[in-house]
Amino acid sequence: MPIITQSTRPRLVLAMLLVVYIFNFVDRQILAILAAPIQQELGLSDRQLGLLGGIAFALLYSTLGVPLAWLADRTSRSRVVTGSLVLWSGFTALCGLATGFWQIFLARLGVGIGEAGGVAPSYAIISEYFPPRRRALALSVYSLGIPLGSAAGVLAGGYIAARIDWRTAFIAVGLAGMLIAPLVRLIVRDKPRAAPVASKPAFATVARTLAGKPSFWLLSFGAASGSMIGYGLAFWLPSLMRRSFGLDLIATSHLLAGLLLIGGVGGIVAGGWLADRLGARDRAWFGYIPAFAYLVSIPLFAGGMHGGDVRIAFALFLLPQALSYAWLGPVLSAVQHLVAPPERATAAALFLLINNLIGLGGGIYALGALSDALTPLYGSDALRHAMLGGLSLYAVAALLVGMAGPHLRRDWVEPLTAPE
Repeated sequence: MPIITQSTRPRLVLAMLLVVYIFNFVDRQILAILAAPIQQELGLSDRQLGLLGGIAFALLYSTLGVPLAWLADRTSRSRVVTGSLVLWSGFTALCGLATGFWQIFLARLGVGIGEAGGVAPSYAIISEYFPPRRRALALSVYSLGIPLGSAAGVLAGGYIAARIDWRTAFIAVGLAGMLIAPLVRLIVRDKPRAAPVASKPAFATVARTLAGKPSFWLLSFGAASGSMIGYGLAFWLPSLMRRSFGLDLIATSHLLAGLLLIGGVGGIVAGGWLADRLGARDRAWFGYIPAFAYLVSIPLFAGGMHGGDVRIAFALFLLPQALSYAWLGPVLSAVQHLVAPPERATAAALFLLINNLIGLGGGIYALGALSDALTPLYGSDALRHAMLGGLSLYAVAALLVGMAGPHLRRDWVEPLTAPE
């Protein structure tokens, strides 16, 4: 009796892609927990750290994601994912060999090039394996790679850097990612596609389809606004804990891992579960759920940042940490349903281009630059004030994704009664 059956393969493929996504975020977010020792050894400013965490990674990650997704739609999505894993893991290891700003900047560019081919094809693979009524939850499970990978990154990075050094942390996680690549290639297979490759729509056709749908623009720029402060908080929170709350490297990694594992996992699963259930009756809920989550996050994050006690801060951060991740299942699922199945990886890449170029590329750098600018006024507390000001972006995000809700009723490709 075969171990992998027709009924178990979707779950196994999802689990393997989740592991890949965990490594994606380990390699992406480990820089945040290692920021202090890197900054000290290489003599970097907050502005330079912001460049490393944001633009250095996001520039090619965002732009190359589109052609790589188009290639995946026309060739093999699973091969593109596996090759991307090898590439970004290798460049992560190279970060540990850097001796100056420009060396680590170029290595982070390489990480972005590799990760550009991992996410959008994975969205499309999952959407092929899971029917519409289970798709938002399946994409939410995949998105657990964000908090799980981020938590693993801060824990592994924190412990290795404290026990050995930050260079070893980069090299260890990079080599680990390369070692799992053969297993990914073995398990993750493309499903047979109804349309032959030659008949697939051109990239321009997919772009024109999405350009004519208001929901795509509202979801993309709404998520990008939320991601600006979301990625900014994720990158700079370790530095805030050290500067304003006096935590050391190990204590900071414990606190952040707790927030990510409890809050992040709960928020992602809840967002996808609610979207599948409420969205089955009214597609507008795919916009309303993240809008509500963004709004409620603002006062809770502000309260945690204003506190002086780390235990109170942890309690106040926990719920908004969950809410700030609740958008993933609803929005990602909605984008997959704005186009026909053969176009899904390309559609996801176009969404990610907007979301990551603005959100990831701009948010981390903007908070670092604002912190440098406020330092003459607030000293070591400047970062806290920069982060508080950035919370206004969640209000912009809530407005835009909330406006997308009614448009989704008209723009959705698959009807409520779509066959499964």
